[in-house]
Amino acid sequence: MLRPQPPAVAHAALEAIRASGVPTLNVDLIYGIEGQTPGTLAQSITAALRWRPEEVYLYPLYVRPMTALGNAAKRWDDERLALYRAGREQLLSQGYQQVSMRMFRRPSSPEPTLAPYHCQEDGMVGLGCGARSYTRRLHYSQDWAVGSPKVRGIIEAYLGRSEADFARAHHGFVLDLEEETRRDAVLSILADGLDLERWRARFGSDPVVELAELGALLDFGLIERVASVLRLTEKGLERSDAIGPFLHSARVDALMEAWERR
Repeated sequence: MLRPQPPAVAHAALEAIRASGVPTLNVDLIYGIEGQTPGTLAQSITAALRWRPEEVYLYPLYVRPMTALGNAAKRWDDERLALYRAGREQLLSQGYQQVSMRMFRRPSSPEPTLAPYHCQEDGMVGLGCGARSYTRRLHYSQDWAVGSPKVRGIIEAYLGRSEADFARAHHGFVLDLEEETRRDAVLSILADGLDLERWRARFGSDPVVELAELGALLDFGLIERVASVLRLTEKGLERSDAIGPFLHSARVDALMEAWERR
């Protein structure tokens, strides 16, 4: 489903944000939409760059089971990769620096003034219906579904909850030591890289020995060792969405497979 607002509404919002003096303007673009071509994506990026955003995110369209696109059994994986590469090259040619698979930043952008945050060890609190949160050893969330009838029911139940209902997480996953190491590896590899010295200080082991999958990623040329850090290569960067699941444990894969889609 396409977003309902016409382009004029988006441009008016961007103009208002720029006029407000907000120091960092972020624009999100989606690629992989049915009928989209490298040419039409280039037009969208060009239109976005007229506002000189400090950050541009390129998000792939995901086809989920039980959605309208998923039920149509259409796949655009090859097309999406071609679109990603075209969008990446366009942004790089305009002087943007690639920070992650999705994020591109203009070099003149102001540096963030927030306190240092380390996703591998610091927690995150998600607010709102369907939000996910985690601590070092716990992942938890509100109820979640894909199909419209179930989603509406979840929203109605959420709006009807009392304050006391929010004191307890009803859907959660406790991480044992193996899951802690795997989550650390995923978050590190997909962020700034896996610092081998930091890993040894936390877990007392060599991650490549601990997780055979990291050795496979090195062999595939998807990650490389730069000094004491394991980082994604360009080839690995564009396949970031596959690398995370590749590092899942058998336990997590089994739980995901057993989850009843709603």
